[in-house]
Amino acid sequence: MKLQDAVYNWLTITVVAHARPDDAAAQETERFFADLLREDHAVEQIAYTKEDDVYTVAFTVNNESRTFRFPAELVETMLDQINREPEKYVNYE
Repeated sequence: MKLQDAVYNWLTITVVAHARPDDAAAQETERFFADLLREDHAVEQIAYTKEDDVYTVAFTVNNESRTFRFPAELVETMLDQINREPEKYVNYE
């Protein structure tokens, strides 16, 4: 998986996990992608911000600062789907 794809996947599930803190699957998936970024891509100190309609993800790889920008509409697609059909995304303990 390319770094940009991995960061996008991490960001998408992180947005879901923050919006649904009791969603065990979202929390587990967020950890999976955070681990993947660390282990497969040497990503450290990752964080995101949202301004207007854009998410900016800043992180470090091998002591080099990097950023990616993603449209909010794209990032929030999964959360929007969950919110439209919550009965399909029940939290199972």
